[in-house]
Amino acid sequence: MELTVWRTFVTVCRLGSLSAAAAELHHTQSAVSRQIAGLERQLGVPLMERHARGVRPTPAGEVFRRHAQATLNEADRAVRAVRDVRDGVSDRPLAVGATPSLAAGMVPEAVRALLQQSGSIRWSLLPGLSAQLHSRVVAGDLDIAVVTDAPPGLPHDERVEHRFLGLDDMVVVLPVGHPQAGRGPVHLRTLADQIWVEDNDGSAALLRRHAARAGAVARIDLTAADLPGKLALVATGHAIALIPGVLRSALRTDVTTVPLVDPPTRGIYAITPHRDPHPSAAPLLDHLAAAFAAAASEPS
Repeated sequence: MELTVWRTFVTVCRLGSLSAAAAELHHTQSAVSRQIAGLERQLGVPLMERHARGVRPTPAGEVFRRHAQATLNEADRAVRAVRDVRDGVSDRPLAVGATPSLAAGMVPEAVRALLQQSGSIRWSLLPGLSAQLHSRVVAGDLDIAVVTDAPPGLPHDERVEHRFLGLDDMVVVLPVGHPQAGRGPVHLRTLADQIWVEDNDGSAALLRRHAARAGAVARIDLTAADLPGKLALVATGHAIALIPGVLRSALRTDVTTVPLVDPPTRGIYAITPHRDPHPSAAPLLDHLAAAFAAAASEPS
């Protein structure tokens, strides 16, 4: 598959229009249509569907869009890196990875503090699940990744170094008009009749395990593609969800959180490679620890 076709598909998804994508990419609309059709033939599944105002990705198309966007971002970084070598630019960008909840607030805050202390540093942020980020650190694609030990847990790997940043209490996120909104810590069994939404297997396993320990069953009837989709389902009243406590300060305004009695916790770790560490990784670790402490102290 050619990256040009991937870029066309991502552009169509972003603009919601074949004609608008064609204009931006300086193609004809028929050329854009042929590229999308060829991609669908290669994958064997429809990727786009029409609606009243244009086009949008199908569920399969949305999954492909996320991966395609990440691949295109990496390709763009590779091109910039080669051009930097050509132009004699010797500073090495800092490649940071983080789980979606940590990438939403805590990690950018730590990088902001690093930049204030150290001056201008080129850096990039790659969100992903903990297992994926671990593999990227081992492969040398990331200089540091902030991950969790939520199920299935972190592997023991002597190629990376783990720094424990702290334990994060999980909280329940609710729509602002929910009857439990604004109340103190609640038992999970109080929410046993609610519909829950989850966006990955690890979070679902954590919720089920804690519910069983509390003598309840969590009805995970809805599944979201990602964290923003999960929060959208909560905001519109379709479900409630278990989320990391460190995410509280970065939440949208139409949801709120309530703490749990005896909440499930997950450990937050920063992992770095043993070999060839980035010069900025060590100071960033200290800023990550400070950012976690500030986020963990946010009131529910």
